[in-house]
Amino acid sequence: MTSFRTIQQIIPSHATSDGDGVKIRRVHGFDNQAFSPFLMIDELKSDDKKDYVGGFPPHPHRGIETLTYMMQGHFQHRDHMGNVGELRSGGAQWMAAGRGVIHSEMPIMDDGQLHGFQIWINQPARDKMKPAQYHDFQPETITEYQKPGFGLVRLLAGTLTVDGEALTGPLTQTGVAATVADWRAEKGDQLVLGTPKHHNAMVYVYEGEISLSEKKLIKGELALVSKGETMEIKAKEDSGLLVFVGEPINEPVVHYGPFVMNSSQEIQQAINDYNRGEFERY
Repeated sequence: MTSFRTIQQIIPSHATSDGDGVKIRRVHGFDNQAFSPFLMIDELKSDDKKDYVGGFPPHPHRGIETLTYMMQGHFQHRDHMGNVGELRSGGAQWMAAGRGVIHSEMPIMDDGQLHGFQIWINQPARDKMKPAQYHDFQPETITEYQKPGFGLVRLLAGTLTVDGEALTGPLTQTGVAATVADWRAEKGDQLVLGTPKHHNAMVYVYEGEISLSEKKLIKGELALVSKGETMEIKAKEDSGLLVFVGEPINEPVVHYGPFVMNSSQEIQQAINDYNRGEFERY
């Protein structure tokens, strides 16, 4: 018998800023096992350059992966390993920080608009001290599925069964199985997803209003959903949302600024290594 996922908790995003004063809306779940393997979702949206002009100057990371998805606008990445990338609208960037990376990020408007997301994904302990990695995925490489009454699915990472069809996104090298998809729908469209039964799942509405298991979810809200094999989502109006499905990492999470490790001692080691200039040598 098929088990359907239902909404268990709704978490509203909150306004904050990061980097050099970049205005964002954030949802985080560092202390919530139902969020795992995801840690944080930041939404960047503006038509005013002052909201983000300072960008994210050079800063370190250890122990996480970041997936940046720009629906509208460009995003420039530079890191100490020599990687340089600039996304076009509709593309994504992935970085696995591992033992250490120092990078900068600069959002840039496209046609007077900026709208995108940065998603933090935890790394399991076995990967937290591996060498850093970086890849970008321009818009033409993103897997898409579309048909009338169903809307458009853009699969950025992982695998997902959409309307009975198995799809794979361009990003598959995350430390644990992690799926991220963007659904764009007109009023009345319905999305039917097949998911691994024991993986965590959540959805974030960035436009409009949807219903999942007869509960509504509106713009700026994230829903944690129950375990199950199938997820059915209906657009109550023209809508957009991100879908997250991932294998939980059943390990302690200790978070301090840009570092996410498994113990306070490991966090202190990360701080010491960065202050001694070790990150630049990796």
